[in-house]
Amino acid sequence: MVNINFVPDDYAQSNESRRTNFIYIILFGVVMVALGGSFVSIKIRQRACYASEEAINSRMTEIKESINQFEELQARKRDMMKTAITTYELLEPVPRSILLASLTNNLPEGVSLSDVDLIQKQIRQNSTAPTKSKFQSAQGQTTQAGQSHGPENPEKLLETHIDIGGLAPSDLQVASYIEQLSNSSLLDNVALIESKEYKIEDTTLRQFKLSAMLRKDVHLTKEDIEGIKNKAENTIWNF
Repeated sequence: MVNINFVPDDYAQSNESRRTNFIYIILFGVVMVALGGSFVSIKIRQRACYASEEAINSRMTEIKESINQFEELQARKRDMMKTAITTYELLEPVPRSILLASLTNNLPEGVSLSDVDLIQKQIRQNSTAPTKSKFQSAQGQTTQAGQSHGPENPEKLLETHIDIGGLAPSDLQVASYIEQLSNSSLLDNVALIESKEYKIEDTTLRQFKLSAMLRKDVHLTKEDIEGIKNKAENTIWNF
């Protein structure tokens, strides 16, 4: 049996053309949607990158401010250290080298120092006055009780305590050393803390510890300092 197609060829071609155009439109729409999605995704990523960049810039600004503050603190610390050193030098009436030279100058024969420690302590204003030494009595330096004074000098509000350790052949040399330090113009309240036997191989010595205070009214001249230095050099050469 023969099949006869009653649909015109033009109508069939038109339907096929519409179907093809519809497919093209769908494909075009898919491509546009894909492009739109890619564009939106790129924009979202750009915004995320911008947000991250702003966060990093903000963080770097904070870090830079912190570094500047740290540098300012370091500069202030250095200035404070310089001020503290300058103040300490001003408050130290006798240089430590001169004090050590004086301690060395008064060493009796055969006596040697092993350690010297200096400790500064603040004086309580209501504390009692220290006992006068032989040097003060000889010079006639006295203070009147109850006399009103102006503002206290910071130098007078500090006490310099000295711990002296050394070795001596016998207690006689230790006593002689204490006597010489007591008559010194730099020291006050010299006292024996400890004296015990100390053996080095077959030699028996006396290991002693003394305590003393630096006079608060000491004012050395240039000639006094030069004399102490010269005597110390001679003591070293004769030792």
